[in-house]
Amino acid sequence: MREIWTTIVAEFSDLPDLATITLITVRLVIAAVLGGVLGYERERKGRSAGVRTHMLVAVGAALFVIGPMQAGMEIADMSRVLQGIVQGIGFLGAGAIIVHRSQHQVEGLTTAAGVWATAGIGVIVGLGLEATAILSTAVVLIILAVVPYVLPKDSETPRE
Repeated sequence: MREIWTTIVAEFSDLPDLATITLITVRLVIAAVLGGVLGYERERKGRSAGVRTHMLVAVGAALFVIGPMQAGMEIADMSRVLQGIVQGIGFLGAGAIIVHRSQHQVEGLTTAAGVWATAGIGVIVGLGLEATAILSTAVVLIILAVVPYVLPKDSETPRE
């Protein structure tokens, strides 16, 4: 019985102390909040990828960085993980893009780009660069919320 309990305890040893639990919790919560902020802006504009999607993308990207780091992956080897995240988010973003050939109109590019940026923010949070992630979120939010009012309507396709 003791051997079973020891095995179970060892299986959960990836969170060895309160400091590690706090660190991971803070990073995941920050990723979720920052993703949620960007998702709220998209949802407010009636776009397909809203709060939950952006939150999940940011948290997922953070997890894909936190997990390998906890397992002992060297930061120099993280490029392979990052390549996978970028490629995977590319497929997700492609699902948000709709082409209306008869009207010569593309829809969803801004939302797809926003999801891509949200994944980048999640990666940065997962790496422990929270201040950079907050600054990046502010820049992306300005691009999404302010730039459409500054640029003339003809500068982009009719639908985002």
